[in-house]
Amino acid sequence: MRKIWVLIRKEWDEVFKNKIVIFSVSFMPLIFSAIPLGILFSMRGAADVSSITEEFGAAFGQLKTLCGSLEDLECAQFLLLQQFMVLFLMMPAIIPITIASYSIVGEKNTHTLEPLLATPITTGQLLAGKALAAAIPAIIASLVSFVIFATGTYLLAASPAVAFQLFSPLWLIGIFVVGPLLSLAGVSLAVMISSRVNEPRAAEQLAALIILPVMAIFIGQLMGAVIVNQTFLLLLAGALVLIDAALLYFATQLFQRENILTRWK
Repeated sequence: MRKIWVLIRKEWDEVFKNKIVIFSVSFMPLIFSAIPLGILFSMRGAADVSSITEEFGAAFGQLKTLCGSLEDLECAQFLLLQQFMVLFLMMPAIIPITIASYSIVGEKNTHTLEPLLATPITTGQLLAGKALAAAIPAIIASLVSFVIFATGTYLLAASPAVAFQLFSPLWLIGIFVVGPLLSLAGVSLAVMISSRVNEPRAAEQLAALIILPVMAIFIGQLMGAVIVNQTFLLLLAGALVLIDAALLYFATQLFQRENILTRWK
């Protein structure tokens, strides 16, 4: 762990000199928090919830079970906010891609990978350090964004009960379990691609494909085809555990430190 921590600190010293990384870590969480809070602010003073509930169509009856003991207006506001949970799942997957994509191919371009590979560090320690260096800032930024979102909901919602509902098992599983697992999947894919291509931008663009399944969930939820409830998130978490294990295995196998320097020109 000491070697991994040294590598993490080295990664942070380098990547956080990049303005794009600072932007993605700092401003994206603020934007993702502002979108649902802006919608909630526009609903202040509203008393008629029929126009809101009609947007959910036939799925409203099933979705209403997510509201617990909330009243009609409180439930309508919570269900609108519920649609944006996917943003908080997407955030841990998007933010670390920039860091992880730069982690290997960027070091090759700056000629800092050669001395790193010459150190007595195993491939597992090297990839673990780079993965954690990308995932930790993303997870922290996502948690900060969620705190801002919950605080704003407490101030803007019809009652504090709407904000308290954000700390139900449904949201806690999404924020503290599914989010980090998505972050690990994005990091593993980015590191794996970064070790096979020669341009940081190419690695970043290919690794961004991890966002497509999350976007599919978001669109499916808006269309009423997918209901993000506790059962769905638990199944998703179980699938992500298997996916993460497979990606970590393939990332370790694809990273051939003996050939990587001679193959890249």
